[in-house]
Amino acid sequence: MDTFHNPDRFMSDLRQILSQGRKRIGLLIGAGAPLAVRVGDDGQLSAKGKALIPGVEELTRLALDGLEDKQAAAAKSIRDDLGANANIETILSKVRLLQQALGKTEIAGLDSEGYRQLGQAICEKIGSLVAATLPAQRNAYTELVSWVSGTQRPHAIEIFTTNYDLLFEEAFERARAPYFDGFSGGSAPFFDPVTIAGDDLPARWSRLWKLHGSLGWALEPGGVVRGGGRKAAQLVYPDHLKYDLTQKQPYSALFERLKQFLLTPDTLLLTSGFSFRDAHICAVLDEALAMNANAAVLAFQFQALKNEEPACRIAFDRPNLSVYASDGAVIGGVRGLWRPGELPKNWAEIRSTFWGKRWDSESDVFLLGDFAAFTRFCALSQATDLASAKPASEGLVEAIGAPVESAKNE
Repeated sequence: MDTFHNPDRFMSDLRQILSQGRKRIGLLIGAGAPLAVRVGDDGQLSAKGKALIPGVEELTRLALDGLEDKQAAAAKSIRDDLGANANIETILSKVRLLQQALGKTEIAGLDSEGYRQLGQAICEKIGSLVAATLPAQRNAYTELVSWVSGTQRPHAIEIFTTNYDLLFEEAFERARAPYFDGFSGGSAPFFDPVTIAGDDLPARWSRLWKLHGSLGWALEPGGVVRGGGRKAAQLVYPDHLKYDLTQKQPYSALFERLKQFLLTPDTLLLTSGFSFRDAHICAVLDEALAMNANAAVLAFQFQALKNEEPACRIAFDRPNLSVYASDGAVIGGVRGLWRPGELPKNWAEIRSTFWGKRWDSESDVFLLGDFAAFTRFCALSQATDLASAKPASEGLVEAIGAPVESAKNE
């Protein structure tokens, strides 16, 4: 017997939660997010353009291209060893483990110093690839920040992201909306784990937590500082086995913040562009959801349900995590296809914000797995007359329906 879920019911509830601004809400944003913003050669939004930042598979390929002979051979050896699990982050983790373990011994032609240089070369390449700036027009990032900062809230919105780019920082600063990212100071802002652990800032200050590091972070004597600009890529995803406590500190404090957020009563975490293939983050989600039945996670996934097995696996074990894929959902631990009900009065415009045709579908699908559609849904959650609501820009509306690669790894 087939099971069906009505998307109208669940999106009506979510829209009400987003419009009220009373619930404690967090966002977990992965590598699929910037894929939804497509730009032409002129840097302007364009449905026919390329993704603002490449997805993990493409990023892996581009980051390894152009390595010198010995470095290229060592990187290929690591990638072959890792097999199907190989991506730029797992490769970097292995590079750093070899750097710590080898000393003068050589593996694949490189010793400890050679692997240090290889890691540095890869990070510099990553830095150049993810250093894109937001297009001038309003876009998915600016729409999300408009929603985040446009409602008076008793609790700050917390954004957790695995991405290294500075797109959220740009969007907050363009909107003149205050945010805190764990650093304090002016000349060389320093990482302050005490402030992250506490919650002393006003609710109007959004929180931005870069779980895998960021462009602009640098290691100086005594700690990690921010302000190195887009060329500073030393601390993009150092693996979780750090060289020393100083380097470990940002990542352990940020992951602890994610756990504490989920352990807080009555919290809602919305995920977008996140593939659920990061074992470390998934372990935090699984543990926290098991401990706190009053927390909920809604995972908005781009692909069909059969292709979102990593997310579904957690959802079957933890009914407080729901997966919303293009053709179906796992809700309350129950897998089912989407089946909208009778169209309620005055609901057609609202339904079109989460249900309709996509570039790759002949029939209607659930749209919010696309980051651009997700941010539009959030931005319009307070609109009372959607028929007269004007798009931020024609380019953004086109981009929502544009081909968007699916991030197979966050």
